[in-house]
Amino acid sequence: MYRLGIAVYSWIFRFVALFHKKANKMVTGHKETWRILSRQVDHKRPWLWFHAASLGEFEQGRPIMERIRKEHPEYAILLTFYSPSGYDVRKDYSGADVVCYLPFDRKKNVQRFLNIVRPASAFFIKYEFWPNYLAALYRRKIPTYLISGIFREDQAFFKTLAAPYRNILRYFTHFFVQDENSVRLLASIGYSDNVTISGDTRFDRVLEICKGAKQLDIIESFIQKSRSENGTILITGSSWPKDEALYIPYFNEHPELRLIIAPHEINEEHLNSIEAQLTRPFCRYSATTAEEAGRYDCIIIDCFGLLSSIYRYGDIAYIGGGFGAGIHNTLEAAVYSIPVIFGPNYEKFAEAKALLQCGGGITIQTKEEVESVLERLLTEKHFRLSTGKKAGELVKNGSGGTDIILRHLFK
Repeated sequence: MYRLGIAVYSWIFRFVALFHKKANKMVTGHKETWRILSRQVDHKRPWLWFHAASLGEFEQGRPIMERIRKEHPEYAILLTFYSPSGYDVRKDYSGADVVCYLPFDRKKNVQRFLNIVRPASAFFIKYEFWPNYLAALYRRKIPTYLISGIFREDQAFFKTLAAPYRNILRYFTHFFVQDENSVRLLASIGYSDNVTISGDTRFDRVLEICKGAKQLDIIESFIQKSRSENGTILITGSSWPKDEALYIPYFNEHPELRLIIAPHEINEEHLNSIEAQLTRPFCRYSATTAEEAGRYDCIIIDCFGLLSSIYRYGDIAYIGGGFGAGIHNTLEAAVYSIPVIFGPNYEKFAEAKALLQCGGGITIQTKEEVESVLERLLTEKHFRLSTGKKAGELVKNGSGGTDIILRHLFK
């Protein structure tokens, strides 16, 4: 059944690609994969294969890849992506020897892929379960690991009639999971001897980012005026229109608040929409200088790659996506010991739940709730600082997963 389903899916996907830009990127990228592999994969060194669906999973695998590259240069690293949003951003990632798309999980693709790469070990990050790839790795006796895995009761593995799907898990050599609940769920279906809690490796990653955060002269100049007036800096990361409709009206009415907006989608239509809502002086990051930035009350970040460093300048962070498919990276802000606000769609994000539990995060659903939370954070400094401290401590206490995994792999 799966074999037929994945075949039909790949055919439909190719048809959709004729009209859909993102799908077309994937189809073109899959064709390019074979050329990349045949030209760039040699076997002077054994290969370790890491697979990430998109950028979030990549960030979880990144600390492990970079530590292996530094401490075990005898291995070459292959990184594959499923999503164009991951591949397009990280196709030139220097932490891997080869980066490409993962071809669809069809048996002929799987055999061709593994015959070329011949990986010594394979690493699937968080949620990736491709039955044909996993079965072929198992048959070839290639050690296969799940990194930063997280399991929930509503997943198919734990349903009454899910035995065929559950069997996929037997192909893994070892599970490195994020929490005790995942351990309990795996034990309930017979997996306990090959499960280790290693936490979320993104904690290690954001600590590395924090240590290497860039100094941004434009942002430095922008916040200097606010600091001199005892103002407060709100940074909204990866925001969407539904997020902006909640916090921009509050900003417009509170001159003691300065705002840095880093929208998730940087296109002219979205940028114009943000600007139309602002009634206080604003500028785009690309259109100002360090000398001019202090004149404005709001800066719109219209370029990629700066957000993780920008959080260091904030007093409060609002993370977008909580009114859509799910919130974006909360840890990038939390590592700087500032309160983290986000919308209601956080159930699938263990780190967001942990922030709420420890008191370092605050969830909101309505415009009134946003106003109430911001009002308290602005007027009660002790509350703001204590909330931020709890967020920072969560990240520090949650780090160390990379060490746990590497000790197991290279013992």
